[in-house]
Amino acid sequence: MKRSRFLLNTLKETPKEAVVASHILLARAGMIKQVASGIYTYMPLATRVLHKIETIIREELDAAGCQELLMPVVQPAELWVESGRWQEYGKELLRLKDRKDNDYCLGPTHEEIITDVVRREVRSYKDLPLNLYQIQTKFRDEIRPRFGLMRGREFLMKDAYSFDVDTEAATASYWDMHRAYSRIFSRCKLEFRPVEADSGAIGGDYNHEFQVLARSGEDLVLSCGNCDYAANAERCEIKEAPAYEPAGAVADPRVVDTPGKKTIEEVAGFLGVAPEACVKTLLYQADGRLIAAMIPGHRELNEVALKRAAGAVSLEIAVDPALFANRGLHPGFLGPIDFPEDIPLYVDAAVMAAPETVAGANQPEKHLVGVVPAAHVKPTATATLRQAVEGDGCPRCGKGRFKAFRGIEVGHIFRLGTKYSESMNAVYLDQNGKERPIVMGCYGIGVGRTMAAAIEQNHDEDGIIWPVSIAPFHVMLLNLDVKDEQVLGAVDGLYAGLRAKGVETLVDDTPQRPGFKFKDADLIGLPVQATVGARSLKNGVVEIKIRRSGEKRAVPLGAAVDEIVAELQKLGWGSPLE
Repeated sequence: MKRSRFLLNTLKETPKEAVVASHILLARAGMIKQVASGIYTYMPLATRVLHKIETIIREELDAAGCQELLMPVVQPAELWVESGRWQEYGKELLRLKDRKDNDYCLGPTHEEIITDVVRREVRSYKDLPLNLYQIQTKFRDEIRPRFGLMRGREFLMKDAYSFDVDTEAATASYWDMHRAYSRIFSRCKLEFRPVEADSGAIGGDYNHEFQVLARSGEDLVLSCGNCDYAANAERCEIKEAPAYEPAGAVADPRVVDTPGKKTIEEVAGFLGVAPEACVKTLLYQADGRLIAAMIPGHRELNEVALKRAAGAVSLEIAVDPALFANRGLHPGFLGPIDFPEDIPLYVDAAVMAAPETVAGANQPEKHLVGVVPAAHVKPTATATLRQAVEGDGCPRCGKGRFKAFRGIEVGHIFRLGTKYSESMNAVYLDQNGKERPIVMGCYGIGVGRTMAAAIEQNHDEDGIIWPVSIAPFHVMLLNLDVKDEQVLGAVDGLYAGLRAKGVETLVDDTPQRPGFKFKDADLIGLPVQATVGARSLKNGVVEIKIRRSGEKRAVPLGAAVDEIVAELQKLGWGSPLE
């Protein structure tokens, strides 16, 4: 393909809205164009990458026995009402009406549609197992789209759904997909880690995220240094110490004045204690009702864990002063003693293990010292509510401690159980003619996000460094003297030779200066660059550059095709995709 005929316009400047490497480089390399906030057009170069990723996905899922179909992006509300998610899903679900005033939504996911398809088609246990997938556009009305393709509103996703006769069979399907996902991301040449995670609005009792390791990742992942346990921080379990049991009678807490001291650091400094010796109580609205959480003062609350403990769908921290004033509460001085009994109080397990703490006194400008949670606090429930951090103990092996790293979620698999099949009456007849609910699984891959994650993991100060398996082209062939007939003939010969070997090549035949071409080639980041100019041809050589290492060398023109192919093979070219 000649660049002069290829729709590709690179940028020198970084768009003001781009802050992460993938967004900056995709925009500067002319691969995406923003249409609206969180909505992009994929230009031809990006589309080639997406197709490479899609091909890998299709090959691996087809090999795993999955079947491809295509479902509509516009979904009728009645299916979502059946599943119970029409109101539950929240404002990310973009709702609309047709001319007959019927309710619809733009699909953020397709559990309802696929369950409706299967309940119409499956009759007997003989029709199962079944695994159906699609690659299709989704829309989620993110409150704050950011980071380009990493957190957009419209995005390209592969979603698959398994259907089995029982939990045992569904679990086998789940691990089959786990292995298929590992093969997919390995073939994309990505460094990744499967980790346990929260199921969110999808539901299910067990799930894994596939995290691409990158310093820019928005997810914090904890991994045990002694065993194979790894989890997203919002899901991560922590090894807990047993609850403290006082040996005898415990004195009542003592009220002390703490004028103007609201933060843990201010209170601890004023009282001359460590922040670890303090606890903090936070007020939230959970599905419209007030609840409270109590955690160690030096730790952050895991809101996902609080949602789970309270059985809540939505959770927002209370900020309206009237919510506090109406209950006689004082922001900055909340504490567990004399707390309103009708407000559920969820207490972190580490608090209950503490022998003595400092807490708010539920009075303005005052705190309590000598609070023994095991004696003085009456929790509605105790759970691990603090955010896991590096150094926390692993609950699985009981020996290791967590190490932290950043990750980008590119895939997520769920063991759904019967959440959708029961609510939507997707059943089959077993061997005895009895109706039973189908047991489901759900499996997603963000195709555009995988492309962005590949860039986050593979770039330098000059531009993108594409893994060979998903590169839009394998080689950038640079013609430095486009009016020189000898150079033109050499370039045409190289292009024909590479094409005959199956090497996808982009020929830069534009009349730009060599320096511009070199910078653009590095920005676009194809695995191998081959440069032909009048000066090099006098010596009968072509210069080859390996984008990842920066290594350059001159090779004879007649051997250039074989040399380029050999370099691509060293980079991993030659898998079933290529």
